[in-house]
Amino acid sequence: YVPPQIRKAQETLDDKKREELGRLKKMVNGLVNRLSEPNLSSISGQMEELYMANSRKDMNDTLTDILMSACVTAVAMPARLLMEHVLLVSILHHNVGIEVGAHFLEAVVKKFDELCKSDAEGKECENLLALIAHLYNFHVVHCLLIFDILKKLVSTFTEKEIELILFLLKNVGFSLRKDDALALKELITEAQRKASTAEKKFQDQTRVRFMLETMLALRNNDMRKIPGYDPEPVERLRKLQRALVHSSGSGKDTQLRVSLESLLSADQVGRWWIVGSSWSGAPMISDTKSQAQQKLHVGKVSSKIMELARKLRMNTDIRRSIFCVLMTSEDFMDAFEKLLK
Repeated sequence: YVPPQIRKAQETLDDKKREELGRLKKMVNGLVNRLSEPNLSSISGQMEELYMANSRKDMNDTLTDILMSACVTAVAMPARLLMEHVLLVSILHHNVGIEVGAHFLEAVVKKFDELCKSDAEGKECENLLALIAHLYNFHVVHCLLIFDILKKLVSTFTEKEIELILFLLKNVGFSLRKDDALALKELITEAQRKASTAEKKFQDQTRVRFMLETMLALRNNDMRKIPGYDPEPVERLRKLQRALVHSSGSGKDTQLRVSLESLLSADQVGRWWIVGSSWSGAPMISDTKSQAQQKLHVGKVSSKIMELARKLRMNTDIRRSIFCVLMTSEDFMDAFEKLLK
């Protein structure tokens, strides 16, 4: 069944537009097929030109479709190939705009969630998880999402989930430890608790034991205990990424700090992480009262400033906060930082 508004849109999509999209798909496909480490620079440059010449939406849709069909297969994809594809997304994410990475990430996470629920036999879940792991490795997404996925896998805790936890920890475990050691420690404790209660459920105990050993090796920062762990390819590609990203903001300030729940419910509550994509529809109306009760904190502000704010009729929390920031900042950069917070 095709809803009327979509049917209407399909009818109005004239042949010319369809032809343009077909041509665009061919061009993007040609570039992605030739993608390799040595020519990444020229291909990312050509992709940026395509982004300048076409609409962002068309480019995002086309690129995401092509990358998904190339990387999400029933057989395990070579790690190097996945890394190069994700590195291309990461370069475009930093050079073109964060909606490129956000669009791709959302598609990957939704597909991963769908396949996790469907008990698919192939290696699609591993390939999708590898894509998410490398999006984190190349600073497109924050570790918050990775921890959310790990918590979800630990809470289900079947043989398939244990394999996926091991796969993810092998790819990004040490980076997670560096970014948020406390969250990793909590996750390990939770996994140990789950393993002790689920001991009788599994016939083959070796995988569970191996997972716990891997987690302990991560906690103790012992790389030798993890078989097949090799950080060198990721490091080399990160170096290449730094060379190809134009702006100085190639680091962690463009990371999407978005949770798993936000990504999965993006269609209902909007995409707050992309400018201009927030949503004021029905789901948000119900919790306006609770939002009104939340106070905005701007650190400790002297009573003198608060009195001044009252005199100048700064009558809402947000007005008072902005006023206090402007009055107490040391210089324009300090004010900018505080206003962003």
